[in-house]
Amino acid sequence: MQHWIICVLLLFLVFCDVSTQRKKKTIQTLSRGWGDDITWVQTYEEGLSKAVDSKKPLMIIHHLEDCPHSKALKKAFVEHQTIQRLAKSDFIMLNLVHETTDTNLAPDGFYVPRILFVDPSLTVRADIAGKYANRMYTYESSDTDFLAENMMKAKILLKDEHEDHDDL
Repeated sequence: MQHWIICVLLLFLVFCDVSTQRKKKTIQTLSRGWGDDITWVQTYEEGLSKAVDSKKPLMIIHHLEDCPHSKALKKAFVEHQTIQRLAKSDFIMLNLVHETTDTNLAPDGFYVPRILFVDPSLTVRADIAGKYANRMYTYESSDTDFLAENMMKAKILLKDEHEDHDDL
């Protein structure tokens, strides 16, 4: 009888441990794997507010968890040190897995992955585009250097355009 109780108790402890491990693995952060050292905002509205308050551009990454192109871009994004540094220090960062109804965030369509920049005057920077004419705001995993250049461009344009304005 005692062996039976001990076996049941051990089995219970094993199941509890497995359950705890599963819970640890499924905890989702706002980074969604795009860079845990980066501070991410939760919503578009929060991102706009923080962009205005901080006078930093908002970078919005539209992606899907199960999209192979999004996954490849995410991996390259995380591995690119310049992108990670810029994202951490010079941008308000938002990644969205749910499409927004704001058509300003889809100037040429609703596709993923798609990256757009919004400056603190709340203007979507449609002039900062990727390499592709048919999907202007998409980046592939091989385009990370170009994305880093566009991040620098967003930062420089913001500084140049608003240099003489104290309201931004």
